Amino acid sequence: MKRRTLLSGAFLIISALMIGTNPDVGAAAADPPYRRLDPAAAIGVLIQAYPDEITGKARNQITMRSGTTLTVDLNRSPKNFEERLDQADLVDQLSIFYPRGCPVRTPTLNDDPGRLRYGPFFSAMYGSTAATVGKNLTAVSWFGQQVRVSKMNGVDVALKDVVADLASLVEQRPELRKYLTPSAGTFNFRTIAGTKRFSMHAYGIAIDLNTAYSDYWRWDGTGSPPKYRNRIPCEIGQVFEQHGFIWGAKWYHYDSMHFEYRPELL
Repeated sequence: MKRRTLLSGAFLIISALMIGTNPDVGAAAADPPYRRLDPAAAIGVLIQAYPDEITGKARNQITMRSGTTLTVDLNRSPKNFEERLDQADLVDQLSIFYPRGCPVRTPTLNDDPGRLRYGPFFSAMYGSTAATVGKNLTAVSWFGQQVRVSKMNGVDVALKDVVADLASLVEQRPELRKYLTPSAGTFNFRTIAGTKRFSMHAYGIAIDLNTAYSDYWRWDGTGSPPKYRNRIPCEIGQVFEQHGFIWGAKWYHYDSMHFEYRPELL
């Protein structure tokens, strides 16, 4: 109950932030409509989403339970989309609105809510090495499989809630089970393909569904703009969203099998 209440609070705060804000004047015309967020309000969203991990705040800084201090600041040079991907800060991380719920609309160019990630923030919470992440992993039953996810921030509890709700959905609609199993994996200490950035799988906070029914923009070639595809029913994604996970099918650079625990965007 506490976790769901916090998610609702974060949703109200970020909804308020998105009303009346202006697009980043430094953004390229082809970029999605980035939002300028007040650092104090952005800190409020992060605290609502991760109350156990953010132990202090001072002006435009937050202190993590690990002792790491991070700056939430607008005083940065404007970046284009690719630069934001590689050099994202905490303001960038919150700057693209995530469209929860159904139906799934086809995203516009570079509209990738959640792909902008400030790595030090996640490393401070979940760990920066395979060993430090690994000590906080626990097994969760996924439709006959055992998968490992982090216990930090209640990710394991959230995934168990997803399983319970999906099991009820599959009981009503057995044809949905094929999309869920076998899972293509959870924890994998690696970088994102084609980059030096850590995958959310490296932190144990992501799960991939059955690749037989999944679409991924890199599989379709990178020589031209991706042509959006998604075969996974929206009802499945909606269950994940109710428990703090965002869905890669909501991205222009689509990854329809992929879900990651990102309550600050919900």
